[in-house]
Amino acid sequence: MTQFINAKESLVVDSLDGILRSSGGSNLARLDGYPSIKVLLRTDHKSDKKVALVAGGGSGHEPAHAAFVGSGMLTAAVCGEVFASPSVDAVFAAIMAVTGRAGCLLILKNYTGDRLNFGLAAEKARAHGCKVEIVIVGDDIALPDIAQPRGIAGVMFVEKIAGHYAEKGLPLAKVAAIAQKAADRLVSLGIALSSCTLPGIGREDRIPNGKAELGLGLHGEPGVELIGFENAAKAAATVAGKLFASVKKAGKYALLINNLGSTTPLEMGLITNEVLTGKHGKKIKLTCGPAILVSSLDMHGFSLSLLPLNAEFEAALRSSASPLVWPGMKTHVSPQLVKLPKAMKGGDIKPSRNNALATLVKRACRILESSEARLNALDARVGDGDTGSTIAAASRHLAAALGRMPLAKQPQFLAAVSEVMTRTMGGSSGVLLAIFFAATSVASASGKSWNDALKAGLARMMEYGGAKLGDRTMIDALEPALDAMGRSCDLAAAAKAARKGADGTANMSRARAGRSTYVSAEKLLGNNDPGAEAVALLFEGLAKA
Repeated sequence: MTQFINAKESLVVDSLDGILRSSGGSNLARLDGYPSIKVLLRTDHKSDKKVALVAGGGSGHEPAHAAFVGSGMLTAAVCGEVFASPSVDAVFAAIMAVTGRAGCLLILKNYTGDRLNFGLAAEKARAHGCKVEIVIVGDDIALPDIAQPRGIAGVMFVEKIAGHYAEKGLPLAKVAAIAQKAADRLVSLGIALSSCTLPGIGREDRIPNGKAELGLGLHGEPGVELIGFENAAKAAATVAGKLFASVKKAGKYALLINNLGSTTPLEMGLITNEVLTGKHGKKIKLTCGPAILVSSLDMHGFSLSLLPLNAEFEAALRSSASPLVWPGMKTHVSPQLVKLPKAMKGGDIKPSRNNALATLVKRACRILESSEARLNALDARVGDGDTGSTIAAASRHLAAALGRMPLAKQPQFLAAVSEVMTRTMGGSSGVLLAIFFAATSVASASGKSWNDALKAGLARMMEYGGAKLGDRTMIDALEPALDAMGRSCDLAAAAKAARKGADGTANMSRARAGRSTYVSAEKLLGNNDPGAEAVALLFEGLAKA
C-alpha cells in the first residue's frame, strides 16, 4: 500500500522534527542524539522545584506521546521506532536531561519491552543519584484473567493527573501515589473494523465484512474476540457495557473517547452520542474527546476509557495544560435547543382553494413523477443518475401538501412552493428552484402577471446560480419557454420552445454549471441535459393535457 513516507527507517525522526518545526517554539526541543535517541522535552521545566514526568513507548500512536509534552503534562517523551520500545539509552538520556532534585516519575504502558527498558534506565539513573519512581498503566480489560493487562489509551488520564500535581510542586512520592491510584482504577477497551497499515509493509486484512475485533491492542495485534458488527449503536453499547461492568463503582466518571486512527469525525461524533445517551450515559460527568489521542496508525476503530472520579482526579483533569495536543475535559451536557425563528413557522397563512390551480399543479406533479426513470437514465450518462428521483420526490411532496397551501393567494402559494423545494428537494437544483419560486412570489406580490413574475424568478435564479442560456442547464429550456409564453400565452408554443432548447443541449460539448462541468465532451455530446429535459417534458405534458 502506498504511503506518504520516504523510508521507514527515517519516518519517526522526520515526523518528530516536523512536530518541532511547526510548533512555533512552544518551549520544546529534542535531545541531540538522533537517530538512536529520539526524545522531545520541555525547555521551561524547573527540575529542582518540580517533579519531571517522562513517558513514551513505540511510535505509531501519535499524537501520543510527543505532542503531550508541555506545561501541565509531560516533561519529556521518549519515542521508539514504530511499535517498538525505545532503547535503554534513550530513556536514560531523557531522565538525566530533565531530572533535578525534585526527582522523576516514569509513566509507561504495560508492555514487556517498555517495562524492561524503562526499568533498566530507571536503575541506571538511580545509580547516578536521581530519585525515580515508576507507574505502569494496565487499563485494558479485554483479558480480565491475564496477570499483566496491557496499557492502552487510558494512559492519557494518568499523564494529565500526574502532570497537574507535578506542576503544582507536590513531592515525587505524592505525585507517584496519585498517578498510581488513577492507574489502578482506570479501565479501557477498544474495538476495530480493520487492522492497521504498517509503514513499508502493508495491512493484514483479517477482519471480514460484518465483523469487528473487540479487545484489540495498540500494535496491530488481533482482538481478543471476533464479534458480529451491526451498527455503531450496538458497538458503542457493547464497549460501554463491558467497561461499566468492570470499573469500580462511583457516583460519577470521566470518559475518554479515543479514535484509533482513521475513524472519521462523523463516526466519532455518532459513537460519542450513543455512549452518552446510552444506559450508563448519566453517570458520565466529564468527557475528553472524541479525538485521536493514542492511535494505532490508521486503524479504523475506537477505544473508550473510564475513570471513577473523586475530587482529586476531577481537579487535575479540569486544570489547564499547554502541550501541543490536549483537547481538554468537557462537562457532559444535554444539547441546548434554541427555538426556530418565527420566519420558519410560516406565519398565520391559512389553506385556501383554487380548483383550477390545484388541477394544474397535480397534473405537473404527475408528469414529473412519471418521468423519473427516463430522467435518471439520462442523468446516469452525464451526472450521478438521480435527477429523476430528486424531481419526483419533490413532486410527490408538493402534491401531498396542496391541501394545506393558500391556493387562492398567488404570492403566498408561490412562497409555499419555494418552502416545499427547500425542504424536500436535495442538491443545488432544489435550492435553485426554491430561489426561483421565492423570487416569483415577491414579483407576484408587487403586481406582476404570472408570466412576468416567473421571468423575474428566472432572472434571480440565474443571478445566484451563475448559469445563463447556452451553459447546458435547465435554463436552456426554461428561458425560451417563458419567452414564448410571454409572446403568445400559448402552452403549445412554450412546449415547442422548451423542446428545442432541451434538444439543443445535446450539441453542447461543455457544461458551465452543475455537476456536468466535470464530465468530458464525448459523454455530453448526444445527450440532453437532464434538467432541461425535465422542463421540456413538463411543458409538453401540460400542453398535451
